[in-house]
This record gives sequence, C-alpha cells and structure tokens, in this order.
Amino acid sequence: MPIKILIADDERLFRQSLKRLLESERDIKVVAEAADGQEAVLQAQAKEPDIALLDVRMPKLDGIKTAKLISSLARKTKVLMLSIHDDDEKIISALRAGAAGYILKDADQKDFLEIIRNAYHGKALSSPYLADLTLRRGARSPQLPEEERKKDFGQRYSLTEQELRLLHLLAEGLSNEDMSRMVNLSRETIKMHLKSLFRKLQVKNRTEAAVLAVRDAIG
Repeated sequence: MPIKILIADDERLFRQSLKRLLESERDIKVVAEAADGQEAVLQAQAKEPDIALLDVRMPKLDGIKTAKLISSLARKTKVLMLSIHDDDEKIISALRAGAAGYILKDADQKDFLEIIRNAYHGKALSSPYLADLTLRRGARSPQLPEEERKKDFGQRYSLTEQELRLLHLLAEGLSNEDMSRMVNLSRETIKMHLKSLFRKLQVKNRTEAAVLAVRDAIG
C-alpha cells in the first residue's frame, strides 16, 4: 500500500511541483490537495491520508489551526508542516497543536522524501528538519509534575539552571532581547548561554531547541 498524502498549500505551482516529486516515487500517492486550511480539514476527513503536508501560512485557516483540527478529527493522519526559515514561532505553535514535525520548503529532495517515509513508519530520523526530534520525543507522555520534568530534562542534558530557564523562555517564543530584560543579563551573555545550550542539546538553532523542549513538555 502506498503512503497516502494530502498537500495543503495556497501556492498552486508549489503544490503541483511537490505532487510531481512525490508521485515519482512508487510507494507514495497524493490522494488530495487543498489551497487553504478549511479545505485541508475537509479533505483529511474525506480521504483519510497517512500524512498531511500543511503550509504554515494558509488562508481561511492557518497551518496551526488546521494542524489542531486534523489531529483531533482525523487521528490516523500524521501532520508535517511545510515551512520557510523565518517561521520558527509558527512551527512551535503547530507542534503544540499536534503536528509531528516539519520540513523546510528548500529541503533537499532526498531529505524531503526520507522525512515523509520515516514519519509514516514512526522511525527516528537524523536530519536538521526535526522530524527526528518530534517523533523520538513524541513517544513520551510525561506524567511527572512540571518541575520534576524540568529537573529530569536538565540532568539528562547536563544543563545549568540558567540554561534551563532560557530554554523555557525560548520555547515561549521570546527573543534574545526579551530574555535579556527578563533575566537581567546582557544580550551577549544570553548568546553565550544559548551557544552552550545548543551544544549540549546537539541542535543547530533556536527552533530545534524549542521543539525539543515542547516535545519533552517542559516548554
């Protein structure tokens, strides 16, 4: 059985190009397309795709609300967000809403297809696009109180209290300037702490760190 895909993006040319790429693969079939969030929800209910590829920015219903509705109304469908580099805050919100991961629109074709296949099979994926983090961490459903989860997370990654606090603020979408005001540290000091934080978490940027925090339910 091929992997059934729903593509939801308001750019028609992008949808058509992505459909051609996906259907060039024997194990993938595009069963539905949508130009906006409302249509995506309806198509997800009607076609029951295995994977819904949702643009973060869509008319009528944005990707965040669409992800939340599909996650609740079409429970067998895994949601992957399609994003560009400056969508960090929206990506985090979509993951909180139930999305399983995200793929950058300028990802290499091989990476793009691998993320879809691994998401479908529930496998971890080592890539910069976070399907690995969301799938790996998503399997956990922490039942511990928030403070105990934070303590466990901090010990697991050898984080200082300051790094753990900054990670929480980062996951809430705060900028370096905002964090500087809240914790009364200079922006240069914030940058130094974040550099150490990213190294310990083995992530490349703010989004990856924030997603890790969200999926471990500490952000």
